[in-house]
Amino acid sequence: MEPHNAFSRMQNFILILNDTKMTVNELSKQITTLLTPRYDKEEAPWIARIIFEQVKGWTRTDMLVHADDEASDFVVEQTTEIAWKCAEGTPIQYVLGETQWHGLKLKVTPDVLIPRPETSMLVDIITDTVGGRSDLNVLDLCTGSGCIAVALARQLPFAKVSAGDISTKALEVARENAELTKTKINFFECDVRLPLPLPDGTQDVIVANPPYVLESERKEMEEHVEAHEPALALFVPDDDPLRFYTPIAREASRLLKPGGYLFFEINPLCAGEMRKMLAAEGFDDISIQKDMYGKDRFAICKV
Repeated sequence: MEPHNAFSRMQNFILILNDTKMTVNELSKQITTLLTPRYDKEEAPWIARIIFEQVKGWTRTDMLVHADDEASDFVVEQTTEIAWKCAEGTPIQYVLGETQWHGLKLKVTPDVLIPRPETSMLVDIITDTVGGRSDLNVLDLCTGSGCIAVALARQLPFAKVSAGDISTKALEVARENAELTKTKINFFECDVRLPLPLPDGTQDVIVANPPYVLESERKEMEEHVEAHEPALALFVPDDDPLRFYTPIAREASRLLKPGGYLFFEINPLCAGEMRKMLAAEGFDDISIQKDMYGKDRFAICKV
């Protein structure tokens, strides 16, 4: 669809709504209807609620309290403009420029992946494993938005956290998130396929969530993910699924202190290969843990 035509359709839609006085509840239903062709029956109303929270600061309870209030022209225009962008395929997090994740409000742009619930589980696994220790040296690779680094810096007592990524634009977002959350993190640019500029035996924890979606899985992805999130952070060739994991594991065996932990978020399709690779690189106590959907999603091991 041509951008001009899409903009005209949006303006016409807003004009129609402005010409029809409606309550907040009726407007919410109209927005949900607008979103439904692209999102399912559970996600569309959720996005509608997020939009009202952004425009009016209303919680779900506030929406019920104000349900019968007349929606002002301002509210109609602002909520509909956001909804239209979502209906055209842009993820709500990119439209708003932020997301709520692991109890944090984080900045996101199309230069970084939108943090997933599975990754929040990875943070919980790490804190459950080493949370009783203080003054840990923690390294987060392929940091993206910095979500893992920020969450660990906040949850692990007196941890010294470093985080690297190959994308300078992603690192800009990560630094902003560290500032927003008042966390101290040492960010640096790196290619994890090359030796990292860090001394041997200095890290207690290394965590990485590198690209792991197979190219053959691309056609199965939701359109708004495949079209808008950075391919650099998503895909790997089918014939080289551990392209980033193997060099990270090799470096981790050098960088970790004795008894140090390596944590990976992984592709469930590659769990078997992952276990074999980690064993070949000399890691012990290798375990594969499932996510909330029952899929093999995390690899944990020790040196």
